[in-house]
Amino acid sequence: MPKSPYYAPTGGLPPQTQLLTDRAMFTTAYAVIPKGTMSDIVTSNLPFWEATRAWVLARPLSGFAETFSQYIMEVSPGGGSTKPETDPDAQGVIFAVDGTLTLTIAGVAHELTPGGYAYLPPGCDWRMQNKSDAAARFHWVRKRYQTVSGIETPEAFVTDASAATTISMPGTDDKWQTTRFVDPGDMRHDMHVNIVTFQPGAVIPFAETHVMEHGLYVLEGKAVYRLNQDWVEVEAGDFMWLRAFCPQACYAGGPGPFRYLLYKDVNRHMPLG
Repeated sequence: MPKSPYYAPTGGLPPQTQLLTDRAMFTTAYAVIPKGTMSDIVTSNLPFWEATRAWVLARPLSGFAETFSQYIMEVSPGGGSTKPETDPDAQGVIFAVDGTLTLTIAGVAHELTPGGYAYLPPGCDWRMQNKSDAAARFHWVRKRYQTVSGIETPEAFVTDASAATTISMPGTDDKWQTTRFVDPGDMRHDMHVNIVTFQPGAVIPFAETHVMEHGLYVLEGKAVYRLNQDWVEVEAGDFMWLRAFCPQACYAGGPGPFRYLLYKDVNRHMPLG
């Protein structure tokens, strides 16, 4: 199988000689979790998952980002789950980044390789297995679905990044693009998980300041990212976690594309209590 274009952690521990200085930070407006912090000793085990461990990148925190959780799941050969989701109100997005996985939805099997994407509505009958002879890794984004009277719950679907719709931001000469897996006008969906790509030298030319919470996992490349009042260097494997209204901007430094997986909450009124 060809090498994945996306970065995925493999664990391990740093040597005793390594300096402690790193780019990890947690502020009142944002957090940065560098790839170097994703070692063996910070993994979690989950109920009903066999031969599987998770790096928890984000979880709801009161007063911070409250809408979603995000894991990187590492499934060893023969591992997986026949009862992966224990919350009947939780919806999920799967994005494969390494290896080969078998995702079964309502009895129909789908093979996921890097770039494979699945949306799983609340109450979905799904299971995940690694039938290959090598470890496989995927992102799992979870959010409690916000039902609205008169709007149907979306159905499950499986696709791939290569088959999704990619649009360019106006006036950027295709240097800033978003790969969308869900139509932004589809009110059934209350979260989007997209891929954003910047070519070298491309920028977000203003400080975006908005109500949507974000999880940004860097799949490829490097950049400097503006987070609140700080410019932070980030690279493939790093995770940025932004609370609502945290100002953000970006400058992609090259030499190759800068690409990240982006979560945001959308299409719903603001809860009033």
